[in-house]
Amino acid sequence: MRGGAPLHGTVFVQGAKNAALKMIAASLLTGNGHTVLRNVPVIEDVRRAVELAEAVGAVVQFHESERTLVVDASNLTSPVLPAEIARRFRGAVLFVPALLHRFGEAVIEGIGGCNLGSRSLDFHYRGFARLGAVVDEGESVIHIKASKLQGAHLYLDTPSHTGTENLIMAASLAPGKTIIDNCAQEPEVLDVIAFLTKMGARITGGGTGFITVHGVDELTAVEHTVMADRIDAGVFAMAAAITGGEVNLVGASLEHFGVVRWKLEQMGVEFGTNGAVVSVRTERPPRPINVITGPYPGFATDLQSPIMALACLAEGASYIRETIFDGRYTLVGELNKMGAKVEFDGSRVVVHGPAAFKGAPVTAHDLRTGIALVLAGLAAEGETLVSPGYLIDRGHVDIAKRFNSLGADVAAVSD
Repeated sequence: MRGGAPLHGTVFVQGAKNAALKMIAASLLTGNGHTVLRNVPVIEDVRRAVELAEAVGAVVQFHESERTLVVDASNLTSPVLPAEIARRFRGAVLFVPALLHRFGEAVIEGIGGCNLGSRSLDFHYRGFARLGAVVDEGESVIHIKASKLQGAHLYLDTPSHTGTENLIMAASLAPGKTIIDNCAQEPEVLDVIAFLTKMGARITGGGTGFITVHGVDELTAVEHTVMADRIDAGVFAMAAAITGGEVNLVGASLEHFGVVRWKLEQMGVEFGTNGAVVSVRTERPPRPINVITGPYPGFATDLQSPIMALACLAEGASYIRETIFDGRYTLVGELNKMGAKVEFDGSRVVVHGPAAFKGAPVTAHDLRTGIALVLAGLAAEGETLVSPGYLIDRGHVDIAKRFNSLGADVAAVSD
């Protein structure tokens, strides 16, 4: 990509990745009817989720041009989530509740005890165990068995949104009452609860950090429109800010930005709302910022990397501390390759600005690092090459095309 042009125009915010993936998995909880999901983002992670659903016997039609997914889970054939997909897709664990209810067991291949890292999935397995499952963790396979789940009192050490949604799914068909304590309050969690409630689940307390689920006998397939992706919206807002442009975000919700909105306003970004359209503009270089990530409504960890790129243009020192995923700091070295002055002192990042970004070949270590480097490239002089591009496609639809519609010069080249 070649940077330097302010972005102007209108962009459509995609459907929320972190709601759609859970709903695809939840649609396997019922064999009654066809589930129809609308506004599904056409991204690699959704394609992996579709492959997993098909691997266990669901019939899935993904009408990509309509962003609509139809799932028929009436005849599931296997409780095994195969290694070749599960390895590339962290969301494989989301399919466990449906497989436990439909088969009495779930087998995740290719994920052993060693590669869970600090983004541990332990609390999923602990939660399943509290509901009555037996979890057997081998070298390269995890086997979860349960003749019948039973409601229980669950506590999450951290309010993980994947963990919260997964345990809600498991509890929705478990007889008795399940209480989930210290659970996540993200808007996506509320959207998944709305979807399950339509299916017939009995769930109360969404958004309070304390959710109660009364198990029901069966769920039914329904139609649902996935909410807009607040991370995608946040990225485009920061793209407008980093290039000094003005962008209209169709479908975005300022309420869903949480602290991100206030931090961007502190930096000098101006927001306006007109119905379902949020306008974002900035006319002067950003001011420095102090950010600490936290569970919703705190500053979203997924937007920590993009705001670090934006902070490089601010005059003065910005301080950024990550409290959710320690792997987020791989961006530091890549921004420095582009002329930034960013240091990591072991517990936080200090950004010394303002920097003048210069195009360079840089590495996307993960999805969020990748998109942050694209933002830096949009503001850089000369050509920037971000690779691998696949990681960005995992979370954002047609990113090159959408940026180009705003006046950027970005080309997607196959890895």
